[in-house]
Amino acid sequence: MLRTTYRELLEGRADAPPGQREAGARPLLFHLTASECWERIGTHGIGRIGLPVQPAPAVFPVNYAVDARTIVYRTAALGPTDPADGSSVSFQVDRIDEQLSQGWSVLLLGRVEHVDDPAEADRLRGLPGTAPWAGGARAVWVRIRPDEITGRRIGGG
Repeated sequence: MLRTTYRELLEGRADAPPGQREAGARPLLFHLTASECWERIGTHGIGRIGLPVQPAPAVFPVNYAVDARTIVYRTAALGPTDPADGSSVSFQVDRIDEQLSQGWSVLLLGRVEHVDDPAEADRLRGLPGTAPWAGGARAVWVRIRPDEITGRRIGGG
């Protein structure tokens, strides 16, 4: 069963991924400073963690919080988003406004460390956005310490 309506077959799905509209008339690409990148990431949200797994890298959505210019998120022990300490990872957050043909993307490259101190884990639990959307037991805290942060914005002047 396709689980789609006749209207969706003709017009497309309402929950289709972004980027299916035409680009703006005169799109411009701007590079963001590190400060602008952190502003856009905000205090918490949904991002994508890129992990070095075999046979090829994998990307997973996670809800995250920002803690002293690091990214933290909760996961299940030995789950797919629980990389080994010291692993090199990427982390990306973006927003797209198709109506205005503009958006931005921030990419962070860094290394992973687990938060093992119970007092620190309790403190992190108090940050906005740290309750895992996926539910279930997510007792492992992962921190990404950035080596590099870059970003870009597309839109009019």
